[in-house]
Amino acid sequence: MFFIRMMNDMKLRKKMTLTFISVAVLPLLLCGLFLTGKLREAVIKDAFMQASNNVERVQNRTEELIKVPLDISYRLTNDNRMKMVASQKYDSYIEVIQAYREYTGIRDYLQLYKEISGIRVYVPNPGALNNWEFIQPDERITTAGWYKEAIEQKGLAGWNLIKDERYNADYLSLIRSFSVNSPGRKGVLVINVNKRQLNSILNQESFPTLIVDNRNQIVASNEAELFGKNLSEIHADENILFQQEGSYNTLINGKASKVVIANLTPQNSWNGLRIISVFSVSEITRDANQVIWLGGVVITASLIFAALLIYASASLLSRRLLRLSKHMTQVGAGSWETYLHIDGKDEVGLLSREFNALVSSVNHLVQEVQETNRQKNLVEQRQNEIKFKMLASQINPHFLFNSLESIRMEAHIRQQDDIAKAVWQLSALLRSSLEAGNDKIPLRKELEQVCCYLDLQKFRYEDRLEYRLMVDPDLEEILVPPLIIQPLVENSIVHGLDNQAEGAVIEVKVKKILEGVRVIVCDNGAGFTDDRLVLVQAELAASVHEQEVQRIGLRNVNDRLVLLYGTSSALHIESKPGKGTCIQFFIPGGETK
Repeated sequence: MFFIRMMNDMKLRKKMTLTFISVAVLPLLLCGLFLTGKLREAVIKDAFMQASNNVERVQNRTEELIKVPLDISYRLTNDNRMKMVASQKYDSYIEVIQAYREYTGIRDYLQLYKEISGIRVYVPNPGALNNWEFIQPDERITTAGWYKEAIEQKGLAGWNLIKDERYNADYLSLIRSFSVNSPGRKGVLVINVNKRQLNSILNQESFPTLIVDNRNQIVASNEAELFGKNLSEIHADENILFQQEGSYNTLINGKASKVVIANLTPQNSWNGLRIISVFSVSEITRDANQVIWLGGVVITASLIFAALLIYASASLLSRRLLRLSKHMTQVGAGSWETYLHIDGKDEVGLLSREFNALVSSVNHLVQEVQETNRQKNLVEQRQNEIKFKMLASQINPHFLFNSLESIRMEAHIRQQDDIAKAVWQLSALLRSSLEAGNDKIPLRKELEQVCCYLDLQKFRYEDRLEYRLMVDPDLEEILVPPLIIQPLVENSIVHGLDNQAEGAVIEVKVKKILEGVRVIVCDNGAGFTDDRLVLVQAELAASVHEQEVQRIGLRNVNDRLVLLYGTSSALHIESKPGKGTCIQFFIPGGETK
């Protein structure tokens, strides 16, 4: 409820902006963050899979490469001729040179296998010479760690980064001790792995990839500046220095990185190698970050443009609504002539047009109500006129009815029943005239009053007056204005019978027609001359508002009919001199209680 009330109290501009932020910006931002995280995860996962595959590929190819020096070491350590050349006692240098020249096994291997780049045999033999194939180990060599390990491992192969004295360069080398022909004497075989072959394996990898020995010396790398360094020199996590096969998160040069390690331990070796692939998370996600950054810029620009568009649209809409509100205020103040012009075919434009139509309709209705009230006042005025004009004087009704009742009773006592009946009819006629209000009455009551009036007049004129009422039985309950037929009958008597010695016949007809009810009052009296008929019709056709207040008879009936039902219900008079007069009017609808 609080949220709804807050939204209802908020300005339209702020409401649309808040709605845009809620339904567009926030979901888009959340989706962007979610998709960005997923994209980074996917990139890192793909990079990790690629690094793992690269390490596995390097492991397999390196294993194939070092199988060659390993196989050669088996052959040489079992080559008795090599052992003899290395350990036999020589009497002269010529004999040594001759023996070295005749033994071509080492040179043959170097020519046949491109996987190796050098073979050295270290055997202590005071009479021998150094020819870069057979070397007399001095104290520097015999005290070296790799030499001692080779002697101690008793024929097992080892793999270390060793300097080749001939080229004064470090090589990944196979180290292996072997027994010579003299008891208790041992030699060490060193075979250099071809550096170019090894680097060609690593140079195909997209991530920094290293091969390190058991002393964490980098024996090969696709980054040349790292060759020969120790892992600790590149600021790697100390735990990585001793981690075995697997994948790890670490910091290298202060950057978050992932490390994939695979072990390579050849057969019959006391140590092995480790293949290490390293990739920086920031470098891997750099392209993705660029895409994300570019997408963020595009989205931000789009959101700013959309926000400006929403703001402009909201401002335009709010201004149009404020104009509508101001015009509504004017209408509320009673200015019904106001007109609102708002361009556009949208809802606000439609609302403005509907507002104009509503104001016009209300204005029209107000005018109609005012006109109806004027007509109602005129009807009441005409109704009161005909009631009081019929009395001819301001006689107290109570005194009048008591007096008439006394006369009727006296006539009845004297057995003058016709006089008593006439007095009763006069009393009923006056009572119904005085009690007539502004509401409509059933046709039946109106006809009863007409009959009372005609019977009273018949008492006066006796046989000179005849009348007939012809009414459809199903029309007796329709509602008509009071005193709407009696004045017409009175007019027929006044203008018909009074001017004709032989008497008159009056007919009242009430007929059902398609549109309503037709009422006709006819007499066979003197009728109107043409000039008189034109004058009467002109007076009846004059505007109700232009007539004088004091009107009775035909004009009073006509005025009330026009005010109540319209000009189509006005009196219609047909008359010929000496042939009588017919007056008719129309009541639409035939309304009943």
